[in-house]
Amino acid sequence: RKVFAICAVLAGATNAALVFVPGGFATALVLRLLSGVFLGGVYPPGMKIISGWFLSGRGIAIGVMIGALTLGSGSPHLLRSIFVAQWETTLYLSAGLAALAGAIVYFLVKDGPLDVPARQFKPSYILDTVRVKSTRLVLFGYLGHMWELYAMWAWIPAFLATVYGTKSMIGDSLDLASLVTFLVFIAGAVGCVAAGVFAERMGRTAATSWAMVISGGTALYIGFMPVEWGVLIAIVAMIWGASVVADSAQFSTALTELSEDAYRGTALAFQTGIGFLLTIAPIRFLPVMADSMGWGPAFAVLAIGPALGTAAMLRLRGMPEATAMALGRR
Repeated sequence: RKVFAICAVLAGATNAALVFVPGGFATALVLRLLSGVFLGGVYPPGMKIISGWFLSGRGIAIGVMIGALTLGSGSPHLLRSIFVAQWETTLYLSAGLAALAGAIVYFLVKDGPLDVPARQFKPSYILDTVRVKSTRLVLFGYLGHMWELYAMWAWIPAFLATVYGTKSMIGDSLDLASLVTFLVFIAGAVGCVAAGVFAERMGRTAATSWAMVISGGTALYIGFMPVEWGVLIAIVAMIWGASVVADSAQFSTALTELSEDAYRGTALAFQTGIGFLLTIAPIRFLPVMADSMGWGPAFAVLAIGPALGTAAMLRLRGMPEATAMALGRR
């Protein structure tokens, strides 16, 4: 909890520092790097805290948490839709919310009855996570999911800005592209909870596979839609938003169920770390492809990840070890 609280406050502080710290692009790049480092101290510890409270229903609980993360990730787009010309306000409000989150976790959240005190860090356990076939398949599935997720989150605002241009709603008080982007993230939050419920009833491998089939299929299609189809694009974007992150919590939950309890946090940190490392490539090449080939081929390449991830999870479903997930529902 202390790690979560401290890192949440520091992440908000480095984000707010973008407004008043001089130095141009180089300084901004360092501050964004630090924000990412500190966020790494929020996400895995948060999942470990949640997993300590639930055995039955753990997938739903972590789904709610990831849904909250998704909603929080989208909230700056809502703020931007209101404060279009005041980007500093958006950064300050986001930083304030991050600090508030740290305070809530530190003062109000307790360790759960299923929490196991962490043992001394063992690098060899990271190797065990890769060496054991069941956890390795979860990692492969998660990497396929991450290949798509953050590139979509990073560039869907630019795509929607291309679709809607400078259109606004309620006079000129709400920027339409930013508002639709926020709705995409709301759909993602709902998708996380829905996938958690589905996974508890039908199994983690089924939930993750269906989510990746839907999101990958949407990635193949949305970029080729004519920009004149604004309403339909918004609907398809929300479907993509709901499915692209719906499986995230279930990968993390699956890893907690297949890993040794004392090294649950290590496994989650490793999974998250390699996942975010992978996102660098699609986030970087997608705008290059969009500029040279258009949004259609650029988004379609993201479908490679869900295709490979689905194959990994379906293979895991057929293994005896899969019965450790979702109380035997695989």
